Amino acid sequence: MGLDLAALRAAVAAHGRVARVVVAEVAGSAPREVGAAMLVWEGGQSGTIGGGALELMAAEAALQRPGLSRHALGPSLGQCCGGAVTLLTEIHDAASLEALEGQEVIARGAGARPLAVQRLLDRARAQGVRPEPQLVQGWMVEPIARPARQLWIWGAGHVGRAIVDVLAPMPDLAITWVDTAPGRFPEAVPACVTVLPAADPARLLRHAPRDAEHLILTYSHELDFALCHGLLSHGFGFAGLIGSGTKWARFRSRLQALGHADAQISRICCPIGQKTLGKHPQAIAIGVAAHLLNRETGDRQAWQTHFSASGG
Repeated sequence: MGLDLAALRAAVAAHGRVARVVVAEVAGSAPREVGAAMLVWEGGQSGTIGGGALELMAAEAALQRPGLSRHALGPSLGQCCGGAVTLLTEIHDAASLEALEGQEVIARGAGARPLAVQRLLDRARAQGVRPEPQLVQGWMVEPIARPARQLWIWGAGHVGRAIVDVLAPMPDLAITWVDTAPGRFPEAVPACVTVLPAADPARLLRHAPRDAEHLILTYSHELDFALCHGLLSHGFGFAGLIGSGTKWARFRSRLQALGHADAQISRICCPIGQKTLGKHPQAIAIGVAAHLLNRETGDRQAWQTHFSASGG
């Protein structure tokens, strides 16, 4: 998590004057973690610091009262969390954004920069160690948000669209979306998603990072197979294929005939989804999203244990 400069830049371009409210410090139980942020402009907002009374109060005051503010969630706001949060509210416009460009870690506060803050900045500069968002002696330190995971989604049909809708807001994912023609994609695509139409999608595999994650769900079984074959030759961090058990058994046999080892073939997860949720595109998307989040948090067996719905 970090300061999403792209989202802030887009909001300022659209609305002119934008307040960014970030959770700077947490004590006890709170609805969101340090670094969670929302953007507020006249007549609208995006993002969330946890909803409820805290967010309503912060949004109403954002454009009028910038600075640090501490809020006890129980007594003052009637929330049952029982903790306290410190919020930092800053007003941005085109001029203030210029000062943020080209930086990897943003540190700001009143007075002389504390030595502890300087050490964090020096470590980031010299060793490439990005600090977690944190409030240090009244100074807020945040890295610029950079997606940590590359997700390639192959196919813009109903399931592909549902998965993009669910996963696009996740800040740590950089999504590349591939299909055979521009008309295969919806008219409105989230700004954070890179759309790549290609008559022969498998030829794009060479551009994918070797640790990228892939979801294969095209309209064509032959294209799905070509992508599986290509990924096994190229390398991948994770690959999931939509389909039935019968489809996967046929794919396995064909992949074996092409010389791929069983151990490598078994790294492709098929079917995708969560069986108990059903086969509706949105249900499959929820199951897939849960699996990818489990991979991030360390539960890498979740798919094999809980996920086995078929599709397309």
